[in-house]
Amino acid sequence: PADARAPHEKAHGGLGPKPLTAAEVLAHPEYPHAHWDLKPDKKGKVDVAKGRGGPFKVAYEIHGHGPSKIIWIMGLGGFMKTWQRQTKDFGHTEADKYSCLVFDNRGMGESDKPLLRYTTSEMAKDVVELLDHVGWTQERSVHVVGISMGGMISQELALQIPERICSLNLISTAPRIVRTLPFLENIRNRINLMVPKSLDNQLAKVKGDCYSVEWLSRPDETEYIVEPFSTNGDRFAAGELSKRLAPDMFTPTGFICQLYAAGFHHKSAKQIKTMGDKIGRSRILVLHGTADKMIPFVHGEMLIEELGGKDSGITTSLHEGLGHVAPFELRKEFKKIIAGRIEATEALQ
Repeated sequence: PADARAPHEKAHGGLGPKPLTAAEVLAHPEYPHAHWDLKPDKKGKVDVAKGRGGPFKVAYEIHGHGPSKIIWIMGLGGFMKTWQRQTKDFGHTEADKYSCLVFDNRGMGESDKPLLRYTTSEMAKDVVELLDHVGWTQERSVHVVGISMGGMISQELALQIPERICSLNLISTAPRIVRTLPFLENIRNRINLMVPKSLDNQLAKVKGDCYSVEWLSRPDETEYIVEPFSTNGDRFAAGELSKRLAPDMFTPTGFICQLYAAGFHHKSAKQIKTMGDKIGRSRILVLHGTADKMIPFVHGEMLIEELGGKDSGITTSLHEGLGHVAPFELRKEFKKIIAGRIEATEALQ
């Protein structure tokens, strides 16, 4: 209700409304709608990793029924529902044009959470088996969009099944992690999220790691069911709380196993060059923000350089002041970028 939110309209350090507390977010009338009820065309669970420490189940959904097939690969600690803006923009608003495959990586959400050593290579093999299961096996038929750890999995996927990939879109990711102090601090912060502390402290930490202050403090830009939140930051907090308060979906075990995979992802300059050769540089996008604290901008620059540089034929999309999560901060522009890459690479057939 408006009167409950009024105190938070006061300036907060000159950056707009003060963030709602976790308790206030939970009491907000929009909180139950933080995750939208988007109906998939198909959903299920597939057994993966037989003979690779499994089998275990990976949960997936397909939204839309169009000819352009996109698989969206989520990052560390994220659920398939974290893609809901893109799922709606591509798989519902333009359901006749696109088919969107979203899934929970091993260790998260509705997928199984086996306690074993995760690697981005093994997680990519899970994805290959998922693609086989849904019948997305044709040559140059799949558009891959991977963010953060999902971008690392996408690199492995590109080396495993290059012939199937029509476009490879690498968002806020790295060929390997340069041991910069800020990144190690963030890894420690992430592990600290598993240590019991107030939800408010957890939320503040994740917001600071993943988003630009400017975006967090802007009025809620996302469509709402009952009423908008005061800010984008409060909207993000609602989604994060609904995730963290589902103990069977978001577990310390799954999170730490994924963290291990991301932290030890390592593709050499030679392997990245091979990836570019096999996929074709005209099919590759590298998108990164200069204000990314989780995977600092230098990693995007490394990826570009090792693919042959900006003049090699790859598409680069570099954004001043952008944080880690471009699909949230740049939703409309991000849709145009990905739709443009799909159109351009399908024209190469």
